Amino acid sequence: MKVGISDLKDTDNGISDALQPDPQIKRGWVFFTISLALLLITIDSTIVATALHTLQSELHTSVSWVGWTLTAYSFGFVLMLPLSAKLSVNFGHRRVFMGSILVFAIASLLCGLSTNIYMLIVMRIFQAIGGAGITPSATGLIVDYFKESRAQYLGLFGSMFSIGAMIGPIFGGLFVTYWSWPWIFYVNIPLCLAILLLALRLIPKDPVNKSVRERMDFAGLAYLATAILSGMYAATYLSEHENALLSPVFLVAAGIAILTFTVLFYHLKKVESPFIQPRFIFGKGFGAVNLVNVIYSGMVIGATSLIPLYAVSRYGLSDINSGTLLVANGIASVVLSTIMSIYIRKTGYRMPLYIGGIILAVGIALLALKPQFGTSAFIWLMGSTFLLGVGFGVMSPAGRNAGIQLAPEQSANLAAVRSLGMQLGQITAIAVATAIITGSQDANFAQSMVYIGLAILLVITLPIISKVPENKGAW
Repeated sequence: MKVGISDLKDTDNGISDALQPDPQIKRGWVFFTISLALLLITIDSTIVATALHTLQSELHTSVSWVGWTLTAYSFGFVLMLPLSAKLSVNFGHRRVFMGSILVFAIASLLCGLSTNIYMLIVMRIFQAIGGAGITPSATGLIVDYFKESRAQYLGLFGSMFSIGAMIGPIFGGLFVTYWSWPWIFYVNIPLCLAILLLALRLIPKDPVNKSVRERMDFAGLAYLATAILSGMYAATYLSEHENALLSPVFLVAAGIAILTFTVLFYHLKKVESPFIQPRFIFGKGFGAVNLVNVIYSGMVIGATSLIPLYAVSRYGLSDINSGTLLVANGIASVVLSTIMSIYIRKTGYRMPLYIGGIILAVGIALLALKPQFGTSAFIWLMGSTFLLGVGFGVMSPAGRNAGIQLAPEQSANLAAVRSLGMQLGQITAIAVATAIITGSQDANFAQSMVYIGLAILLVITLPIISKVPENKGAW
């Protein structure tokens, strides 16, 4: 990344004036530290994708339950993001940032020591609880210390997520093939220690917060957790039992999910200090931004995380080759999100969202088709994931800035809302896809139909982008 390198050297060669370093802090190094943390949590959301087949075999479980290692991670994020955002505002972005890294390291060790799928799922939730504090606190640090350059640097967050998504599956394939699956978690520990040392040295101490601290809405979080877990279990039960649609277990689980989601929305409107302000969810401007992030970011990322499993089961690719499929995706996303971050003041938000959304729909649809024009399965799938990377890279900076620029003073909370929406999208995509795959007699055909369905959803929801607030220039 040219921007990061030149910024670290405190020179202005090759970057815009908006990215010039602040002389009061080593801003390039601060961004480098934050970027490592963002890479860490992204790598761990994708590194498991390559190991799904191995985990299914070595832990003697089904596709649905092994899929929980992905959805449990997303669930932990959803549960903790609103709480960590408030903690970040109340106690300081630096404190929450470093505390989250420490929790993430401990949880990674426990994930590697897991002896069955159920223990691993619980530890993945614990791991996500640590990781969830990183995005809101990192966003708060950028907004506080990067001032007029914050739009560009927040846009570059997308590059970090893309690099992590690219590196994760490769590491996963290497560890599974040449070592053992626990090392996909153990590798986090030295990285966490390095980030803690850098943060301790480089990130300014939090200012004293004398304002009244907001109360934590634990009741709302309990409703959210109950709704998501019961919905996930209903999907898993449906996929693993014949004629389960009328089963009391399924009906009770689905009923609890629907009821608690209904109670949750009522609770958010009535309680004095909800874990998320309702206006940040469906208020003017915010509602459209959140839907775009759920569908075009969260659901696409969830579908993409299942590509390695698809490549192994349908085309017989090795774990390493299935992991490297996402390299083109990551490279395209990094390059495009970096470029779009630099020029976001000129492009505005809607044009990149429209263009990126169409490209994503094409890339997802191509995954479902058999290789054409005499290309190998590896090349065909890599081409499809490359298009997904292009689409995601084009959309990412606009999707990130469109919400935060509506209320910059609430940057940590809004970053949590965006991440929460993306995680809900991932949970939905993965839970539905794995349930359909497990319950089908032809798993490969079922997964290809999942991709076709998602492509159709992306096309028919494009009009939502017209409701996203437009902005050009600084905010």
